[in-house]
Amino acid sequence: MSNLIQFVANHDDLSTDKGFQFKFYCDKCRNGHMSRFQPNSIGIAGELMRAAGSLFGGSFYDAGTAAYHVQRAIGGKAHDAALEKAVQEGKTYFKQCTRCGNWVCPDVCWNHSANLCETCAPDEQEELSAQQRQAAREQIHTKTREQDYTKGLDFLNTGGLVQCQNCQAKLAPGQKFCPTCGTPNTAAQAKDKFCGDCGASVKPEQRFCAECGGKQ
Repeated sequence: MSNLIQFVANHDDLSTDKGFQFKFYCDKCRNGHMSRFQPNSIGIAGELMRAAGSLFGGSFYDAGTAAYHVQRAIGGKAHDAALEKAVQEGKTYFKQCTRCGNWVCPDVCWNHSANLCETCAPDEQEELSAQQRQAAREQIHTKTREQDYTKGLDFLNTGGLVQCQNCQAKLAPGQKFCPTCGTPNTAAQAKDKFCGDCGASVKPEQRFCAECGGKQ
């Protein structure tokens, strides 16, 4: 039984009263192998008795119930025998690393040149590529944070955050009309005056327009 312990630590038992089946997993990547289904002769006999009992009732049904209990009573030995057979079958699909003891799939997780699993002996080219990609990610992370993406932001809000009274869109300081809906920005317009003759902008303290000379 010692041969089983080293292999079945990572598996699913899919057995039912009809038969035995097991799925074994690679300790590294979880690729799996499902063993062939092994019918349980006691389970099949019990099923036939239960089927007969459902047709005729009475003693046949009792016999089916008894067969179920018999199957449960000897199921441990049958189960162990089926597991041992499945393990011997499953071992042909995995390799055991002599350094760490893990059972791994040969296609993905086994370093054939080192004769060890890739956890203990990583593939040199795969490891180099992985480290290069990791270094590139770290460099992108660093260089991205070296850039200033907030130069145009007014952190102290000295210009005042203005929103359109109609659609609540954000307006830049001094914008006279909302670029989204065209609603006049009364706050900006209140600060500016315009010449009634030519429409030029004039300051509040100006008494005459600098463009046309019109009196304000």
